[in-house]
Amino acid sequence: GEPAPTDGRTAAHLLTMSHRFRFATTWRAPAGAATLFDTLADVDAYAAWWPEVCGVARLSADAGRVSIRSVLPWTLDLVITRTVEDRPSGILRVDLAGDLAGWAQWVVRDGRADYDQACDVRTPVLRRLPRALDPLMRWNHAAMMRSGEAGLRRHLAGHEGS
Repeated sequence: GEPAPTDGRTAAHLLTMSHRFRFATTWRAPAGAATLFDTLADVDAYAAWWPEVCGVARLSADAGRVSIRSVLPWTLDLVITRTVEDRPSGILRVDLAGDLAGWAQWVVRDGRADYDQACDVRTPVLRRLPRALDPLMRWNHAAMMRSGEAGLRRHLAGHEGS
């Protein structure tokens, strides 16, 4: 696959003749790798600090239903299933099903979390959108990720010393 940007940019690429997206984002947060890993591994708590996460419902020890909505007027319903939770390497990876199908992963280090996602859009209304709106979809994702990074920073600042 394509390497993730290393300068904090968000990139998304639509592959030809499909509704397949690839996103890569780097978050910076003033926390050690263990704290970042624990926070990002706790998907059940995302809605408390990430405004675009509308809800999380546990389905099993390794799976849950997550609803997300960014700037555009669509709520995506996803089923995420943990496939990798490897603390020594800092890797958290899930499979995505539902309105998006594919995978997403974090690679966590001190002060930094690199996010990578590859997915196919499964929502019928979004699949019917013309390719000319692809920049709007990338902008929507970038807005969600900027908000998530800000929420994570606030969340971590509120837990300093605990």
